[in-house]
Amino acid sequence: MGIEWRHRAWPAAPLVLTVLVATGCEGASDARPKPTAAPSTSVARVCAEPVAGPAEPPAGAVRIDPAVPGDLAAKTMSSPPHTTFWLGPGTHRLEPDRYAQVIPKEGNHYLGAPGAVLDGGRASQYAFGGTARDVTIRHLTVQGFAAPHNEGVVNHDSADGWVIEHTTVQNNSGAGLMAGARQLVRANCLRNNGQYGMNAYQAAGGISGLVVEGNEIVGNNTDDWERRQPECGCSGGVKFWAVNGADVRGNWVHDNRGAGLWADTNNNDFRIEDNLLEDNDGAALIYETSYNAVVRRNTIRRNNLVEGRRYAEDGDDFPFATVYVSESGGEPRIPARTDRIEIYRNVLEDNWSGITLWENADRFCNSPANTSSGECTLLVKDVDRCVQPAIARAPLYADCRWKTQRVDIHDNRFVLDKSAVGCTEKCDRMGVLANYGTYPDWSPYQGHRVAEAITGTQGNRWRNNVYRGTWKFVVHDPSKVLDAEQWRGAPYRQDAGSTFPTRDGD
Repeated sequence: MGIEWRHRAWPAAPLVLTVLVATGCEGASDARPKPTAAPSTSVARVCAEPVAGPAEPPAGAVRIDPAVPGDLAAKTMSSPPHTTFWLGPGTHRLEPDRYAQVIPKEGNHYLGAPGAVLDGGRASQYAFGGTARDVTIRHLTVQGFAAPHNEGVVNHDSADGWVIEHTTVQNNSGAGLMAGARQLVRANCLRNNGQYGMNAYQAAGGISGLVVEGNEIVGNNTDDWERRQPECGCSGGVKFWAVNGADVRGNWVHDNRGAGLWADTNNNDFRIEDNLLEDNDGAALIYETSYNAVVRRNTIRRNNLVEGRRYAEDGDDFPFATVYVSESGGEPRIPARTDRIEIYRNVLEDNWSGITLWENADRFCNSPANTSSGECTLLVKDVDRCVQPAIARAPLYADCRWKTQRVDIHDNRFVLDKSAVGCTEKCDRMGVLANYGTYPDWSPYQGHRVAEAITGTQGNRWRNNVYRGTWKFVVHDPSKVLDAEQWRGAPYRQDAGSTFPTRDGD
């Protein structure tokens, strides 16, 4: 699984791409912006101002002694379900074994006193695991656990119905949190974890009703996984996999190495709203091989400056975007709160480029170019159906491919000051495009078919937006770069009702 916008998506022949020799970028490609000292709009500063837990144990709570290693796990094991545990001030440790995690029982509550820390000492892999439902963790700092790649520290086994609130999960390997169905992740500090702040993945699938609200998600992917495993698509602030129904609202997602928020493979019915997404090395938001989403009222600032600059300096002509919609679109046949991808009333300011809608013509069910290996679209339950000759005819011709369609981009404000971004070219683009389909040899999507569809017939529209600064528009394929007048004229007729700067750049 993972993003597919790298060089390998583009065949060497029969399409010749225009590559700009000089990028006009200023500064070193590996330079990372300084961490954001304070949010630049109204949002909770959860990491700097955590809400303290109860100074005394609630009535009936089991006291956990920080002086006794393994006390939390042992008392959890000996207590019945629905027990409340109060962790006293100080540093709590588990037994010195990598599998010595706490295994909650159904309905357990874990409350931290002011100053309560559960520290894995880099010896334990997981803090809380098991399959018990409806577990609550509040007012606790969880740190120093050594989860393996793609695994998580809290709710390691992706149990359902957990509530994680007012908790700091920091300085762990792997992901700080995993997620299950009906999980509430609210007002937490997810900071400086090795891979993700949260990895919303459940091996059996079926995550629904996920709420991620009011968290600060900062500095994650400290292990720099995209360099350790190039193009793995396995890093960033939060990753979502096959989640059906998620509300992601009011979060401050900043200074993560890689993407801020990334929904990858058969997600559906997302509302991403009222977030502040800023200073992430990569895209603020990636919505990939997924369906039906509302992205609204977000403030998106200074994202993609590191990764966008790096690819531009390497001579890559792709419009690397701050909001990147990849093989994703609205689909009325899949139940959701919308049947489109609606992107509206957002402010995008001084990012590396704007919004790109992309579709890889070679990525479909059963194709070797499908990086979501073995997966098929939500419209086709049996991947074995997507073969010749059936795939060349309706309905499989349409249903075996993740399509970027029915994307409505309106009433947004796009602001770009190139001097603030530190570039002269390649940081000022929108895009709606695909590649020239070439393989496998039985593919029904060869040639310009997908590029023509995403550009002209799949209902992707920009309208009623406000632009400040100079903007260019990449259509059909990376060789076609338009100015605003061409973008608004025939045959594309985009951005009806939008406001563009005057010639002097106001």
